[in-house]
Amino acid sequence: MALWDRFRESTQTMQAQLTAKKNELKSGAFRDASMAMCALVAAADGSVDPSERRRTASLIASNEVLQNFDAGDLQQRFDGYLNKLGADFDFGKVGLLQEIGKVKKKPAEARAVIQIGIIIGGADGDFDATEKAVVREACFAVGLSPAEFDL
Repeated sequence: MALWDRFRESTQTMQAQLTAKKNELKSGAFRDASMAMCALVAAADGSVDPSERRRTASLIASNEVLQNFDAGDLQQRFDGYLNKLGADFDFGKVGLLQEIGKVKKKPAEARAVIQIGIIIGGADGDFDATEKAVVREACFAVGLSPAEFDL
C-alpha cells in the first residue's frame, strides 16, 4: 500500500473517531483550540495564500464535529488567529499554542484537536514537514506524544 493510501486511511479512521465523540466535543476551549490548530496548520510555512485560506475554511465548515459550533463564529475565530500569525508569525504561534494547550486537562479534546490538525494538514494530499512540525508542537502543548500519531 502506498504511503498516501495509508495516510488517507489513517485520516479517515481519525475522522470516524472524532465523529463518534462528537457529543463530547462541545466546549468553548475545544472550539478555540481547534480553530487555533487549523490556523497553525494553514500558516505552517509562514504564510497563507487566499486559496489555502478558502480551502481550510471549507474543510472547517464541512467537518461534522465542528458543526457543533456556529459556522460564522468558527470563521471569525479562524480569521482572527490567521491575522495574529500574519502580524508576527513567531509571536502569534506562541499565542496559538497556548490556546491549544487549554484543552490539556481534557484528554479526549486534546486528542481531537491534534486529529483535526492532521486531517486539515493532509486534506490537500501533502501533509508536509512544516505542517507536521506545528502539529508536533501542538502535541507537546497538550501533553501528548507525537509518536501516538506517527508524527
